[in-house]
Amino acid sequence: MTRNPGEEMHDFLRKLFPVCRSITGNGVRETLKQISEFLPLRISEVPSGTVAYDWVVPNEWNIIEAWIENEDGVRIVDFANNNLHVVGYSIPVDREIPLEELLARIHSLPEMPDAIPYVTSYYKETWGFCMTHRQRSAMRPGNYRVKINSTLAPGTLTYGELFIRGKSEKEIFISTYICHPSMANNELSGPVVSAWLARWLSGRENYYSYRFIFIPETIGAIVYLSRNLAQLRSNMLAGFVLSCVGDERAWSLVSSRYANTYADKLAKRVADKMQLNPIVYSYLERGSDERQFGAPGVDLPLVTFCRSKFGEYPEYHTSADDLSLVTAAGLNGSLEYLKNIVLEAEENRLYRVTTLGEPQLGKRGMYPTTSTRDSIHQIKDLRNIIAYADGLNDVHTISAITSVPYEQVKHTLQRLVDAGIAEEL
Repeated sequence: MTRNPGEEMHDFLRKLFPVCRSITGNGVRETLKQISEFLPLRISEVPSGTVAYDWVVPNEWNIIEAWIENEDGVRIVDFANNNLHVVGYSIPVDREIPLEELLARIHSLPEMPDAIPYVTSYYKETWGFCMTHRQRSAMRPGNYRVKINSTLAPGTLTYGELFIRGKSEKEIFISTYICHPSMANNELSGPVVSAWLARWLSGRENYYSYRFIFIPETIGAIVYLSRNLAQLRSNMLAGFVLSCVGDERAWSLVSSRYANTYADKLAKRVADKMQLNPIVYSYLERGSDERQFGAPGVDLPLVTFCRSKFGEYPEYHTSADDLSLVTAAGLNGSLEYLKNIVLEAEENRLYRVTTLGEPQLGKRGMYPTTSTRDSIHQIKDLRNIIAYADGLNDVHTISAITSVPYEQVKHTLQRLVDAGIAEEL
């Protein structure tokens, strides 16, 4: 029996789930290695200390073990059981301390007493543990042995990239992050759906080119932009950040800064066609790498796609974001939505008039030879199509704006291209 892509994706997600990822380190490399088993990723290593705009690549962090033992030698917390138990980027520690001192280093969620919170401290050296509030409340006065066997030293930041060349140099850009430990929806759903979308695109002929990046959130996006912004500005037609795309509760979009890019239009149009009824969040409610790709001065045409948006579902950034939250149906639904975005873009290309100002239509045989009071009505549709063939609108959009039938718009745009006064992007 043939398995559907959702089941395959969920199996792969389950395989990646135990890996302890962070913004640097061996967990990131292991994740990229497993994706590279079926996608030819190009792996980049960026040394610690590298300046990227206003940021600096931090030291590399790796962890071997971490635990807390009570006076009876019983381990009440063990990183080996759940990699959320340690504050991300914790420095090494091996000491015995009293409960009152230890409690200041322990994070828990009173409102979710059976969930372990996800906590990090990337840019200030410290250490700490995370546990359920029920565990924390059960701790008794006394001395506790704490050990974190980790390294924080110069190394590299790692990211992966895949470029699928199409007939056009114009490209659609997909970004997802690989920097969180064992959380299924927030971390792994994006890379898994991205990988399956890339595999599908690799097996077909495409008009546009497609670029996929698998990066650490925030610092990875900033590093990538510092190396590739000129190329992205030149060639990016539309971009999408994939985050939290594995559950079945909702469909969500985080708009670009002014909600007016081709990516915004594509994402909303396909969602409407599929009757998904998405929640559309403004850029004011951003939180993932749309912050970097849409920042002033960068201004790339990009939106974020989620099922339940980050920060909006109760399991977010906790151990409750587990393998049961992400489903095969949720993953497959996200993949189908993205495939439809690709097909929509491939079918409905962008056009741009190449003259400065209104083109002289008469000398090209496209204007009535005798000017009368009715002339403007005869070429009204043509002029309106020209007005909106500005490189931002595809055939469907121009048809909707001008109320001219789709096939007529398509035919007219081809006439303009043939006449040398418009170009297909």
